[in-house]
Amino acid sequence: MASDDGILIGGSTAGPERLRLDRANRHGLVAGATGTGKTVTLQTMAEGFSRAGVPVFAADIKGDLSGMAMPGNAQQRAHEAFTARAAELGLGDWSYADNPVVFWDLFGEQGHPIRTTVSEMGPLLLSRLLGLNETQEGVLAIAFRAADDEGMLLLNLDDLRSMLTWVGDNAADLTSRYGNVARQSVGTIQRQLLAFEAQGADRFFGEPALEIADFLGADDQGRGIGNILAADKLMQSPKLYATFLLWLLSELFEELPEVGDLDRPRLVFFFDEAHLLFDDVPAALLDKVEQVVRLIRSKGVGVYFVTQNPLDIPEAVAAQLGNRVQHALRAFTPKDQRAVAAAAETFRTNPDLDVASAITELRTGEALVSVLDSDGAPTPVQRTLVAPPRSRAGPITETERQVLQSTSDIGAKYRDAVDRESAHEMLQARTEQAAAAAAAEKARRDEEKAAIQRDRTAAREEREQRRNQGMAGELTRQLGRSVQRQVVNRVAGQIVRGLLGGLFRGR
Repeated sequence: MASDDGILIGGSTAGPERLRLDRANRHGLVAGATGTGKTVTLQTMAEGFSRAGVPVFAADIKGDLSGMAMPGNAQQRAHEAFTARAAELGLGDWSYADNPVVFWDLFGEQGHPIRTTVSEMGPLLLSRLLGLNETQEGVLAIAFRAADDEGMLLLNLDDLRSMLTWVGDNAADLTSRYGNVARQSVGTIQRQLLAFEAQGADRFFGEPALEIADFLGADDQGRGIGNILAADKLMQSPKLYATFLLWLLSELFEELPEVGDLDRPRLVFFFDEAHLLFDDVPAALLDKVEQVVRLIRSKGVGVYFVTQNPLDIPEAVAAQLGNRVQHALRAFTPKDQRAVAAAAETFRTNPDLDVASAITELRTGEALVSVLDSDGAPTPVQRTLVAPPRSRAGPITETERQVLQSTSDIGAKYRDAVDRESAHEMLQARTEQAAAAAAAEKARRDEEKAAIQRDRTAAREEREQRRNQGMAGELTRQLGRSVQRQVVNRVAGQIVRGLLGGLFRGR
C-alpha cells in the first residue's frame, strides 16, 4: 500500500491519510494502549515501506510480525475483518500478499545470529547493561582504554573478563596512568558479567559481527527487505533488548554516510516497547539517544517509536517525531487523564475534532493520524480507519520459518562463530610466557644452588679425605714407631737373653 503519494496509513473523512516518503526520515510515533491495534498498524506501515522499496527493521515482541513473510488467508477470522476494512476504505487494488523477510535472533535460534564485538558496544552501553555505578563505569572505561593502548582486541566476554583480571593485577601501575582502579570495582564488574552471561548474552558478543549493509537489501522485485528480530525471548531481559536496539541505532549512525534528504529513506527502524529504552536511563546515555535521533535522519534513516503511552518518550526526543499515529488511551485514573490531555496537545489542532475525547473513544484499528506535509509541517489531526495489512495476521509456523532461513542468501555468512586471536588469547599467552620464564628462572636458580651444594660437598669430601689421609699417615708413623720399638725390644731381649744364657751356662 505504497504509491508515489506515500505510504497509506488509512482513510479519514478528509480522504486517504498517507505518510510522505520524502518526509518519512523525520521519524514518528505509534502509540496506544494494549489491544488497540498498534501491531497491525506497524505491520501495515512496514508493508507499505517494503512495497516502496524501503527496507525496514522491527523487533517481533509477540511473534506476530513474522506473518509478514506469508500472504494473508481469507479463511482466517482476522482476515475477514481485514477484507471488510479494505472494502470500507475503497481499496480496489487490495489483495493478500507476502513480503521479503529475513529473520534475525540474538540467540541464533529463530533467525540468523546477530553479533557485535565488546569494543563496538563500548563502555557506556555496556555499563548500562551491567547496571554499573559511576565508579565501576570508570574502571570499565579504563579497561577499554588499556586494551587499546596494549593493542588488544575486545571481541567477546572472555576477552573482557581476561582484560579485567589483568587490570586488577596491575591496578597500582594503571592507577598512576589512567586514574583510580579499585580492585573491588573490578570484582563487581566480573560478577555482573557472570550474571549477564547467564542470560545468554555471551552469544551476542563475537564475530562475524553484523554488517549494516545486510539490512539494506531488496528482493528481485525491488521490494525492501523486512528485517524481523525475534524478540520474545529477548524481552525476558528488557535491558538487553533496549540496549541492543540503541546499539543498532548507533551503528547505523556511525557507519552510514551523510545523504541529506532523499526522496525516500534508506531504512526505516521501528523501536517497539520504546519505553524500555528510557527507563532509568543515565543522563549521558539519554544525551546520546537524543543526538542519534536528531542526526540519523541525515543518514537516510527514519526511526519510529512504538509504545503504549506517548509520555514514555522524553520531550527532547518526542519533539523530533513529526509523523504520529495515536491509538486509543484509557482514562480511568487522574494520571491516565493527564496522559490523554498531554497526548492531545502533541497534535496540530483540527477545529472539527475534539482530540482529547476522541483518544478515549477510538475503536480497535482506529487511530488519530497527523503526518508531515510537503513543507515539513504537521497536518491537522484526523480520526482514521487504519488500512489492513496484506500479509498474515499472526505468527508463521516453525516449518515455514526453517524453510525461509534455509533459503536466505546470508544464512551461511553469520551461522558459525569465529574466535580469532584477541585479548583473552594474548593475555593467556603472556601468562604462559611469564610462567615459562618463571619456571626457567627457578630451574636456573635451582641449578645454581645445586652447583654450589655440589661444590661445597666436594670441598667437604676433599677436606675429609685429606684429614683421613693425615690421620692414616700419623697412625702409620705411630704404628711404625711402635713396631720399631717392639722389634728393637725383641732383638735387645734376645741379645740379653743370649748373653745372660751364655754366662749362666758357663757358670
